Amino acid sequence: MFEVRGYAAKSAKAELEPFSFKRRDPGDKDVVIDIAYCGICHSDLHQVMEEWGGAAFPMVPGHEIAGKVSRVGKKVTKLKVGDSAGVGCLVDSCRTCPSCRANLEQHCEGRASFTYNSTEQDGVTPTYGGYSSQIVVDEAFALKIDPKMQLNAAAPLLCAGITTYSPLKRFGAGKGSRVGVLGLGGLGHMGVKLAAAIGAEVFVLSGSKSKEADAKRLGAHAFVLTSDAATMQSLAGRLDLILDTVSGKHDLGAMLGLLRREGTLALMGASPESLALPVMPMIVGRRFIAGSLIGGIAETQEMLDFCAKNRVAADVETISVKDVNAAYKRLAKGDVRYRFSIDMKTL
Repeated sequence: MFEVRGYAAKSAKAELEPFSFKRRDPGDKDVVIDIAYCGICHSDLHQVMEEWGGAAFPMVPGHEIAGKVSRVGKKVTKLKVGDSAGVGCLVDSCRTCPSCRANLEQHCEGRASFTYNSTEQDGVTPTYGGYSSQIVVDEAFALKIDPKMQLNAAAPLLCAGITTYSPLKRFGAGKGSRVGVLGLGGLGHMGVKLAAAIGAEVFVLSGSKSKEADAKRLGAHAFVLTSDAATMQSLAGRLDLILDTVSGKHDLGAMLGLLRREGTLALMGASPESLALPVMPMIVGRRFIAGSLIGGIAETQEMLDFCAKNRVAADVETISVKDVNAAYKRLAKGDVRYRFSIDMKTL
């Protein structure tokens, strides 16, 4: 065991503060990553605020981790010392269930070990996240980051990137398709960039007129103000897919009306409030509502390679770790464009 430094919430709704804890010594298949940057995901805020239930404290958040490999076990073949590497939302899974065998570890039917607020595969040892100086992970759950990528902008790809890439791929977005992105925040801005990079015609759907210029800059072909009834009506039945990134209560029926027959509304915002299910627009238009949770390790690596090839990265505001509590307050107000990335060297 060796000691690392981090920032933790000691109880629900508490401010984060310096916290020291121990990581396991690396085994034969483990790598040690010196964390350079960690993105702040809205789910970090949900977890610290105990809005989803089941939170365990002290909690070291962070699952958008990017850094450099500093040690490797003697049986490691995937990475070497000095490589740029990352860790996303998972650090392990049962590896034997049908989902794991299908490279869908995020849906592990045994025991998925999430990067924080979870346990290792023993079901007892708590996991601590990326608001820390180092992390130890089995090479199977470590991800290669192209050395040309800026690590502060690459870190959010480990959650925001894969969360939006996965449904774009699964529902066949590409050249000739029309993709709506509801909400232009941490997830939404990555949805716009990735949808544009794969060749789709991208429509940003937002309740904030102030986001229009950014939507176009990020690659959107059109901006739709959702409160403008005439514009919404003109778009009715035209979209193939909508990435719904909104994390609060909102009207799903209005979004379903924008979809063509057999179009899909993909939910990924994880609202803590229940949303009404509008049945008639689904029945009449044979439309689908689907959920989407990050991606498996292989798909996450595919996304990172795609981003490196197409020069896609997150828009980040890099902050010192001492400013994390102020960043949380700003995040709650939607005051970030579009992802905070913590410089972990400031520990």
